[in-house]
Amino acid sequence: MSSENGPGDGGAEGAPPEQLALIRESVRKAKVPRAKPRTWRGAALAERLPVARVLVDKGVLHLDRYFDYAVPADLDAQAQPGVRVRVRFGAGRHRVREGRREGGGLVDGFLVERRAESDYSGPLAALAQVVSPEPVLGEELLGLARAVADRYAGSLADVLQLAVPPRNARAEQRSSPAPLPPPRAPDTGSWERYEHGGAFLGALASGGAPRAVWNALPGPLWSEELARAVAATLASGRGALVVVPDGRAAARVDAALTELLGTGRHALLTADAGPEKRYAQWLAVRRGSVRAVVGTRAAMFAPVRDLGLVAVWDDGDDSHSEQHAPQPHTRDVLLLRAALDGCAFLLGSWSCTVEAAQLVESGWARPLAAGREQVRRAAPLVRTVGDGDLARDEAARAARLPTLAWQAAREGLRHGPVLVQVPRRGYAPRMACDRCRAPARCRHCSGPLQGQDGGVLRCDWCGREESSWHCQECGGFRLRAQVVGARRTAEELGRAFPAVPVRTSGREHVLDTVPGTPALVVSTPGAEPVAEGGYAAALLLDGWAMLVRPDLRAGEDALRRWIAAGALVRPQAEGGTVVVVAEPTLRPVQALVRWDPVGHAVRELAERAELGFPPVSRMAAVSGTPAAVADFLGAAELPPDAEVLGPVPLPPAPPGRPRRSGGPPPGEHWERALVRVPPGSGAALATALKTAQAARTARGSEEPVRVRIDPPDIG
Repeated sequence: MSSENGPGDGGAEGAPPEQLALIRESVRKAKVPRAKPRTWRGAALAERLPVARVLVDKGVLHLDRYFDYAVPADLDAQAQPGVRVRVRFGAGRHRVREGRREGGGLVDGFLVERRAESDYSGPLAALAQVVSPEPVLGEELLGLARAVADRYAGSLADVLQLAVPPRNARAEQRSSPAPLPPPRAPDTGSWERYEHGGAFLGALASGGAPRAVWNALPGPLWSEELARAVAATLASGRGALVVVPDGRAAARVDAALTELLGTGRHALLTADAGPEKRYAQWLAVRRGSVRAVVGTRAAMFAPVRDLGLVAVWDDGDDSHSEQHAPQPHTRDVLLLRAALDGCAFLLGSWSCTVEAAQLVESGWARPLAAGREQVRRAAPLVRTVGDGDLARDEAARAARLPTLAWQAAREGLRHGPVLVQVPRRGYAPRMACDRCRAPARCRHCSGPLQGQDGGVLRCDWCGREESSWHCQECGGFRLRAQVVGARRTAEELGRAFPAVPVRTSGREHVLDTVPGTPALVVSTPGAEPVAEGGYAAALLLDGWAMLVRPDLRAGEDALRRWIAAGALVRPQAEGGTVVVVAEPTLRPVQALVRWDPVGHAVRELAERAELGFPPVSRMAAVSGTPAAVADFLGAAELPPDAEVLGPVPLPPAPPGRPRRSGGPPPGEHWERALVRVPPGSGAALATALKTAQAARTARGSEEPVRVRIDPPDIG
């Protein structure tokens, strides 16, 4: 045994002097553990404005108010309005020492205001810590967050969690670049294709605040047109904000702005950037170094200085609806910003939602669209395959593609890529009766039956096999595929066109672009990649599956997804063709053939006005167990003109599946009631529901009740 491995091998007592010196040096260089924030017992208070009004980060509704704290003299300089602080919350009146309240747990918060006196007559606790001297919550952002919380019956703390990103110390320590001077006003460019496009850009460049609903022409120029609107706003010395549904769209607008204005004039706020980079970009906007922002849903709260334009692209996309409380929608938040800041508003899409049509119908915004001749030149040729065509088409009954779609694909592959849109990802097809198309259901749990390899039917919920199925509606015994998944479709198309490469784009792997060479691109709705030079053709399969969804927005959503796919196809003059497999007499299909989404939205709006459905009326959904919903509605002081619809049972959560937002927990049976009020009573409805929820939370009710204002799906 050597002298280096003696009996004291495991401890420091027998270590040689060199090792002891190394240990002492390591201890000396180690970071000192951070002490807990002080209680400031006996510390002097700030001489000027010794009271801090704090919003504590407690998202419960009955605590949705400000709390006063004393400002110690040592924190006087750092404790400025807008900074993050930590305070002790929850101490009672009995825990008072030397005139100060002590105890309670440490919680985060924002310092909203410094005051000379407090409205609270009892002793105040002192601020425990100023987390960072960086003021991140300005008056404009605070006012917007309060307006959003009031509209959606939520708490201010929950809204600020969405509006202010988490702190990153390294990003705060870096200084932001100096702001660049305003650029020159851009030329009209492709905005000339629209009847009032030039006037809209001119109003932005001159400092005006126009409000427009923009029905964009098909093709890839929408991102460049958005960039020109931003550049015109910057030329007037104001800021601009653009919110898009996903990172791919944000990257296209980012590239268009960089090409038009160069680098350093705008910030890109997406989750893909990572927390440090995204927070650094957000700080650059907050400090005024950058005057333009492009981003996804969370960017709707970006603190742009001197805001001159807010714009949202494709407001019908589900990604614009926030899933965290209080679940605001991008379109409505930007409408609030336009009203509060008096800035311009632009809502753009290839399609048109009913909410967008209502903005024009009410006169709040003006339409911004191209003439019919310009639309015909830009749009592809649309052809339909209905039930009658499928019944006469033997190839359609035996194969995946009807003859017309197969011919369009074969002709398109001679000139470029062909897009195939399938409304479901995956492989296994869901089955329906061949005669009446009633969905095939499991006899044990009523779950949907799926076709497996070898012709076996298996329930998608409980996994049981079904060997002797027959239709409960018509008594039929023959089945057909209700919706075939994207991977299964790709395999079948690969066999039909063996010499052509097949690419898939969906949730697991979303393609951004594809080359302009011949290929079959199978995609789920919303994941369609952009083809270089545009697609030669597009096949929209199983269109009826999207139209028969039991939802008020089924037709509008199907048309929006079809038009989004068709907008990627070359114009009719260049041979672009779209084939949709759906009944041609249906209104959304006719709107697609005419390429008239605005007309479809206007007719939908008229029907909803007759029925009293949103957006003509305001509506809220109240979900929970039957007893909890009944107790909640009985306690809520609803407006006199409120109407309660239901409650009705909610579909149970399938075992092993992700829980839907607002849906019941697995194994529980919930009900949902809809509360409807006419225009003008929306604020009163939100206040009544928020008050009832706050009282329920204060009582500590065990059974949860979920309230959502303006639910996206109302059945």
